[in-house]
Amino acid sequence: MPPSQRKIIHIDMDAFYASVEQRDFPEYRGKPLAVGGSPTGRGVVATASYEARKFGVRSAMPSRQAINLCPNIIFVHPRFEVYKSVSRSIREIFSRYTDLIEPLSLDEAYLDVSEDKLQIGSAMEIARRIKKEISDELHLTASAGVSVNKFVAKIASDLDKPNGLTFIGPSKIERFMDNLPVEKFHGVGKVTADKMKGMQLFTGADLKKLSEEELVKHFGKTGHFYYQIVRGIDDREVQTHRETKSLGAEDTFTYDLTKPEEMYKELDRIGVVVFNRLQKNQLKGRTVTLKVKFSDFTQITRNHSFLTPTNDLDTITDTAKMLLDKVEMHEKPVRLLGISLSNFQEPENKSKKPRNPEQLELFPEFL
Repeated sequence: MPPSQRKIIHIDMDAFYASVEQRDFPEYRGKPLAVGGSPTGRGVVATASYEARKFGVRSAMPSRQAINLCPNIIFVHPRFEVYKSVSRSIREIFSRYTDLIEPLSLDEAYLDVSEDKLQIGSAMEIARRIKKEISDELHLTASAGVSVNKFVAKIASDLDKPNGLTFIGPSKIERFMDNLPVEKFHGVGKVTADKMKGMQLFTGADLKKLSEEELVKHFGKTGHFYYQIVRGIDDREVQTHRETKSLGAEDTFTYDLTKPEEMYKELDRIGVVVFNRLQKNQLKGRTVTLKVKFSDFTQITRNHSFLTPTNDLDTITDTAKMLLDKVEMHEKPVRLLGISLSNFQEPENKSKKPRNPEQLELFPEFL
């Protein structure tokens, strides 16, 4: 189907892990809750309830910082098997309306409902029904974005959280992108947003003033994507079969790191992000890769492979630290660290149909 005629829904569960905990344990309802982390101040928050987010608590935040922001926060240990089971029920609801489903993780997916099974015709009506069935059957809330392409649908799903439903039609896409702040672009992290603002680029309209060559010059290969999307162009199809080559996270620091203990602390934080993504996508990898970029913008990678796949947090972070210890720093400060896993285990129930390889995260470099 031509891209201009597609009907795409992006469904994103609201504070998924925390919402499941509050559903299953009434004593947590209405209270600030963090899944992951520890009341002793050790560890990192995996996700936070909306009650905790009001205090500024966010995922990948150190527990100590979360406690300082919200002294009454409750920490609970994640129950990933439960979250996986709920995710399967959510996808069963999706499959009532279409077989064109592209899961991004346990708690979000794209749906192409251009030709829906029940011949409802309206993508907005389908999104309403899905949200209602998730609420009625699973006692959870989801937010949905509806548009003609994946990028705009994903942004739309985030505009009115929690329990939101937003439609951005073809005639409104370009104006919407013109007015969208650069930090709201999916995949633009804080460092890139700050760089854009330093160039007096505050909105999509500002980005549109630059040529494709200029965008690539300043932002690398993602400049091609920026050039297309600020014009409302995204021809990517919803892919029911995706092959993930690698999964990771990395961060550019506000100041260069020189002390090993500072780097270890950042690797702990980045490792939690990688761990959460592995759990959400039910993946185990054999190869851990460390990326180090120095203040002079030179970079190196080091990797270590295991005989059996792993998604264990301590194994991932300890391996990254071990690889860091072997790097010859030459007294150069570090401006970026990253951890990724690859060489994934094939799940037993994985489809054997041909698949179109695609990176799991469009911009894995941004936390």
